[in-house]
Amino acid sequence: MFMQPDPICAAMNLEQARFNMVEQQIRTWEVLDQDVLDLMSIVKREEFVPAAWRNLAFADAEIPLGHGATMFSPKIEAHALQALQLKRHEKALEIGSGSGYMAALLAAHADHVWSLEIVPELAAMARDNLARHGIGNVTVEAGDGVRGLPAHAPYDAIMVSAALPAVPQALLDQLKVGGRLFAIVGTAPVMTAQVITRVTEDGYRSVS
Repeated sequence: MFMQPDPICAAMNLEQARFNMVEQQIRTWEVLDQDVLDLMSIVKREEFVPAAWRNLAFADAEIPLGHGATMFSPKIEAHALQALQLKRHEKALEIGSGSGYMAALLAAHADHVWSLEIVPELAAMARDNLARHGIGNVTVEAGDGVRGLPAHAPYDAIMVSAALPAVPQALLDQLKVGGRLFAIVGTAPVMTAQVITRVTEDGYRSVS
């Protein structure tokens, strides 16, 4: 006899997987900011993952989005949030909207987020996902992330949601003094997470 899946059991399994993601992947990767840990538990990652990959929503892996784009692994996303230390009055720029998940995380801690996406289909996916979750303080715009979005600069934080061989000067120029930028920099297999802070009009400090 065919048995219908138990929705209560499925929901419990989903929440267990979310809990395991936070406790076994993220917390053990030295992400200890409780606000970040809580946020990763609240924003439903599985609803921003393409249906074909939903069973890997909480896995320690990058998830393909199509068009050559991927979602960072959860621990990278959480590490970025902890490093950027966004505050409620601040505005942020994201390079690479993807599915809209990272923008949703940023939006929970920021006044407004501009998210720049060069692939129209991904920009549409991000807008749809964000609208479906009632997230109104994110604006997804089409454009080349290498140039940034000078129309709304300067920014308190810039999140680069894609790996770069080097951080373009145009992005650094769009940081406020005191502003922070997070990026994965280098070429495979040698890549590092960098947090660059603009300390003066002409000076930057980088921490890997």
